[in-house]
Amino acid sequence: MSTPTTTRPAPEPAPVDSAPGYRAGRTLPLRVEALRQWKRRRTLVMGGILAALPFVLVVAFAIGGSDGGDREGRITLMDTATASGANFAATALFASAGFLLVVPVALFCGDTVASEASWSSLRYLLAAPVPRSRLLASKLAVALGFSAAAIVFLPLLALAVGTVAYGWGPLQLPTGGSVPAGDAVLRLAVAVAFVFASQLVTAALAFWLSTRTDAPLGAVGGAVGLTIVGNVLDAVTALGDWREFLPTHWQYAWIDALQPQLEWSGMIKGTALSVTFALILFALAFRGFARKDIVS
Repeated sequence: MSTPTTTRPAPEPAPVDSAPGYRAGRTLPLRVEALRQWKRRRTLVMGGILAALPFVLVVAFAIGGSDGGDREGRITLMDTATASGANFAATALFASAGFLLVVPVALFCGDTVASEASWSSLRYLLAAPVPRSRLLASKLAVALGFSAAAIVFLPLLALAVGTVAYGWGPLQLPTGGSVPAGDAVLRLAVAVAFVFASQLVTAALAFWLSTRTDAPLGAVGGAVGLTIVGNVLDAVTALGDWREFLPTHWQYAWIDALQPQLEWSGMIKGTALSVTFALILFALAFRGFARKDIVS
């Protein structure tokens, strides 16, 4: 009589956390995201607007000329615009830093996540699967890269256009004196770097709003609108020293780089304040998006 044997079930395979070859750090490469953003119509339109500004200014100065100072007889940066290519680049930066350069920064950073949500493609990206932190990091890096490119592109093109129109020469200072052309380029580079640093608040605010809404226009418009509010509050002299806590209070501190002696204090304060606010907003964006229920 044979003894019955008991068949034991085969052990279940150990669960696998991810598919073979999957690497979270390789999802949504920066070059892929950058190419996607480069092909967007709004990128090309914004680039065309920035490229047109130097030529518009050249025509404006050719038609209107220079009035030789303000009503009190003081010489301003606008009055030295046609002195050299460096002066023209500084004038173009001055004319655009307060608002025009705010728009591309808000656009590139506010249209990142919200646009994917409005197209109902955000959940498919996350199902690829792209980790949420990786998705935000890639989009933020590309958005900041495009923002920096816009801020550098305008004065660089203005320098080239101004040099052709008005010649290569020293930077004539509104306060008197001049800076040699080589040093002037370095001064302008410092000014451009500060303008980018000062716009980090706008970038962070737009990016945070982009993670909170499915409407790209709401994120972009919200960031631009709050920047305008900051400018209005900075004009209220009754606020006194409280205005120094507004990032917009320091947005023209880069003009200190165009003085006979380069002054760093205002740019350091403005950069510190801008970076502090930006880091807080970026942290809120990552923290909130990690807990957000993605339905679009």
